[in-house]
Amino acid sequence: MDEFALKHIVRSCGAAIVGATADLAPADKRLYAVRDVTGTIAANDLITASILSKKLAEGLEALVLDVKIGSGAFMKTEAEARSLANALVETAKGAGCPTTALITDMSQPLLPALGNALEVAEVLAILRGDAAGTLVEVAIALGAEVLQSAGAVSSETEANVALTHALQSGQAAERFARMIAAQGGPMDLIDRPEQLPVAPVVYAVTAQTDGYVTTINGEALGHAVVALGGGRRVETDVVDPAVG
Repeated sequence: MDEFALKHIVRSCGAAIVGATADLAPADKRLYAVRDVTGTIAANDLITASILSKKLAEGLEALVLDVKIGSGAFMKTEAEARSLANALVETAKGAGCPTTALITDMSQPLLPALGNALEVAEVLAILRGDAAGTLVEVAIALGAEVLQSAGAVSSETEANVALTHALQSGQAAERFARMIAAQGGPMDLIDRPEQLPVAPVVYAVTAQTDGYVTTINGEALGHAVVALGGGRRVETDVVDPAVG
C-alpha cells in the first residue's frame, strides 16, 4: 500500500491497518533489521526510534501509545515499562506531537486464543457482540484516551459511554468491515469468520487432573506460536496465519 492509498482509506473508512514497507516508513524496516541481527530488540532507544519513525511520519495531531508489561511483553517490570513509556512520550513531544501512553498488562493473554487467524476470529466475535473480556477493557481505555486527546469528549466517562455504544450498536463492526474491504479483504468477514485460514490439524490437549489455572505464561505461549510458524525467527520467514 502506498501513501496515497493509505490516506484515501483513512478518509473514507476512518481507519487503516498497515505495516512498514520500502516506501512507507522505510526507516523502521532498517531499524528493526538492526535490532534483530544485533540482539537488541528490547533496547529502549531502538524501540523508541522504530515506533516513532512510523507514528511521526503520519503527521499526527495527537498520539496515544499502549506500552505492554509482563511475561508476554519486552518490558517485564514496571520500572522498564515506565522507562520506555517516558522515552516514547518525551521523544514524540519533542518532535511536536502531543502524546500520552498507557501501561497495560500482558502477563497473561488478552484473548482465549493465540495465533493470527485465531486472534482475528476472537476480535470479530467482540465486534459482533458475541464476546467480551480483557481486550475490550484495554481497547476502551485506549480509545477513551484518544477521544480526550482529540478533544472529541470532555471526560473519560463520556468517552467510555461513546465507545461502548459504538461496540454495542454495530458501528465499530461496520467501520471495521469497510476498512477490510477497502484494503482488499472480504466485506462479509465479520459475519463469515469461517473465511479465515484454518490449520490442517486441530488437536485438543486436555488436563490430566482437576484444578485451577492461576497464571498463564504469555511469553512461553508466544514462542510456541512462533515455533508452529505463526511468527518470524528471521526476516525471511513466511508467517502461517492459520496456526495457533
